[in-house]
Amino acid sequence: MEKRLLRVGEAAAVLSVSRWTIYRWVECGRLRGTQLGKGSLRIFRESLTDLIQHHEIAMNTTLPSSNRP
Repeated sequence: MEKRLLRVGEAAAVLSVSRWTIYRWVECGRLRGTQLGKGSLRIFRESLTDLIQHHEIAMNTTLPSSNRP
């Protein structure tokens, strides 16, 4: 099963927080992400879903679809 990766801005928009909050949450382990190359951070979709479900964080929008045209 393929893991869906979200850009920091996408994750921030879904959670209604700043991009910097996403970076801090990855750094402290609240969200799981991965570095792509030198500077591109991606957030695992599953991690975002887990955070929303277990911490009752309100979403601003639905998660981006895993289906790409």
